[in-house]
Amino acid sequence: MKSLAIRNLSKTYFDAYAGAHVDAVRDVSLEVPEGEFVSIVGPSGCGKTTILNMVAGFIAPSSGEILVGDHAVAGPGPDRGVVFQSFALFPWKTVLENVAFGPKMRGVGKPERERIAREFLSLAGLSHAAERYPNELSGGMQQRVGVARALANEPDVLLMDEPFASVDAQTRMTLQEELTRIWQERRSTVLFITHDVPEAVFLANRVVVLSKGRVLEEVDIPLPRPRRWDALVESDDFKALANQVLQLVRSA
Repeated sequence: MKSLAIRNLSKTYFDAYAGAHVDAVRDVSLEVPEGEFVSIVGPSGCGKTTILNMVAGFIAPSSGEILVGDHAVAGPGPDRGVVFQSFALFPWKTVLENVAFGPKMRGVGKPERERIAREFLSLAGLSHAAERYPNELSGGMQQRVGVARALANEPDVLLMDEPFASVDAQTRMTLQEELTRIWQERRSTVLFITHDVPEAVFLANRVVVLSKGRVLEEVDIPLPRPRRWDALVESDDFKALANQVLQLVRSA
């Protein structure tokens, strides 16, 4: 794992309908130390996903720089793993083959990549599903496969773009708890995008609130770990932090 540094990052698009340039991200700077879990929240259109896509290397910034460790991001690379809102699994591959795909692309031999895949399936509680196909799994299980697949490539930074938005509320809470458990075991450097304020507070060490393409404020989340919803849902500390972040989002 390595640190992530975003420095004076901006992204400007030309809006053909408006006939003008639009600043999607404006001079954003953010440091994510090695092993920290940071959530980014903010209203729709504030630049959350644009930032993640620039960190992933899918789109180029208009100005500024992104560093993973000491290396500048110039495009997609195996040092960054991405988990999308859509499950994005290969339907013709088994769960084991999906998770082993990253190591395979790195040239890892079959026995070793299968060992790696089984290790991360076990971490995600999916060892029993190794030989199944994605269409045989629930939405929640498919997303856990997506997390295991991203981790199996051993990225320095894990990028997550609203990965639990398409599952039901109960499954979402379970996935959030599973993700915090996996994070505690692996201590990955995580940048997590969400619209859901309680989710952001539950998961993160720090929540960054965006407004109109800029960082409005950063809120430290000193809640103890491990975190479980049945313990936190009535916690005054959790409620106060969630309310603080919510008020910032509403003012954004």
